[in-house]
Amino acid sequence: MSELSLHNLRQRAADAEKENRAFLKKLKPQAKKLHLDELVHELHQEAFSKMDCLECANCCSSISPILHDKDINRISRVLGIKPAQFTDRYLKTDEEGDYVFHQAPCPFLMPDHYCSIYPQRPRSCREYPYTDRRDFHKTLSFLIRDTYICPAVFYIVEQLKIRLKNNL
Repeated sequence: MSELSLHNLRQRAADAEKENRAFLKKLKPQAKKLHLDELVHELHQEAFSKMDCLECANCCSSISPILHDKDINRISRVLGIKPAQFTDRYLKTDEEGDYVFHQAPCPFLMPDHYCSIYPQRPRSCREYPYTDRRDFHKTLSFLIRDTYICPAVFYIVEQLKIRLKNNL
């Protein structure tokens, strides 16, 4: 079974969680020395060359992005409704005070896994799973959660453990 498969991802992530937490704890202080950004960017490219998000859509099915005012204004404009109407119809405030969709799967996820508002999708959706950004070490705290959601993140963490095992 491929590490990039959604099949049994939650169980595989749970089985690896303790080891992953320990690995990431050791990795964070050495991120710059190990050129982590470059390695993760390479692994991101590798993972997404082997995986099609449209076959998965687990992120859209199971978690909500944070929506900022710019997202709300942009999406509501395209939908032809006022931002307050969009907020009332689709959003709730989470425990941190952020706007998130009040349902999962995402209300804009279509049966074929395409997004009906793709060009206007929230910034959080554009950036997910955050594996091709600079200062990757700043996102390590999200990785454990995301190994349960995104096969590419699980793959990247597993590959980091393999490639860096002699450096930590």
